[in-house]
Amino acid sequence: MTPQEFFKKDCFADKAGVELIEIKEGYSKARLVITETHLNAGNRTQGGALFTLADLALAAAANSHGTLAFSLSSNITFLRSSGPGDILYAEARERYIGRTTGHYQIDITNQNGELVATFESSIFRKGDALPFTL
Repeated sequence: MTPQEFFKKDCFADKAGVELIEIKEGYSKARLVITETHLNAGNRTQGGALFTLADLALAAAANSHGTLAFSLSSNITFLRSSGPGDILYAEARERYIGRTTGHYQIDITNQNGELVATFESSIFRKGDALPFTL
């Protein structure tokens, strides 16, 4: 099984339209094309859509070592709005890796490279082996 096949099983992110486009050890990149279904009442991208995009990028980077990892806590800061037709990218970078914990920073940018949001998360590695290798 490839990492992309494994993360396609994240039904919520998949149904939201999040696509994992790159994964390597301690790093991943995901994309989301903003459509009408991603908008809030103010006609801007809903915060939950941004969180979901960042969360899938986090999951891919944190699980890239081949051991099942889950988020312990996450924090998102919204910096710029986006809307229909925007293409958003989430790049997850590993900042710390311990025996059972890790810390990741995810930047969400738009198609112009402008920073839309930042997301940080701490994770816990359960120790269960995953069905893929990089």
